[in-house]
Amino acid sequence: MKQCPRCRRTYTEDDLNFCLDDGELLASLGASQPQTRFVDDTPPTLMMDPARVTNPTNFPVPQAAVQWQQPIPMGQQPVAFGAYAGSMSPNQTLAIVSLCLGLGSITVGWCCYLGLLLSPAALITGGIALAQNKSNPQSYGGKGMAIGGMAAGGVFILVFILIMILYGAAFLIGPH
Repeated sequence: MKQCPRCRRTYTEDDLNFCLDDGELLASLGASQPQTRFVDDTPPTLMMDPARVTNPTNFPVPQAAVQWQQPIPMGQQPVAFGAYAGSMSPNQTLAIVSLCLGLGSITVGWCCYLGLLLSPAALITGGIALAQNKSNPQSYGGKGMAIGGMAAGGVFILVFILIMILYGAAFLIGPH
């Protein structure tokens, strides 16, 4: 037999663990009834510190705002908000293409003789990029990348020609 410590209702079912009226955990009634806490009174209330005051009225009054911009001299107009004030960067497309083709000829150019296509293309685009840079340096940039692409393409062609010469010499000198 079990009894609710709050409402003192008794239950005969052993499978029931909570009171059907108030949901309190049931206590078993036996030879010695266990002493339960807070049977007749409510649990103690925990008192917390008072709330902190976050908006006191004795804050110092701020001083007058200081001007953070220099006054605009007469005869000059201020730049409109959101206006693009920078200059355009020079076009470097052909120089980048030349560098990529030159590096491609050195790295993957040995596969299926792909470098024989990439290295002349690197030399041609690098030459065009250098000519554009020389004629109009404000509009066309990337001189170093164009030189790098041409150098990489040239190195591939020179190494390829050297390998072909050595291979031919080894073929002619070797045993027949």
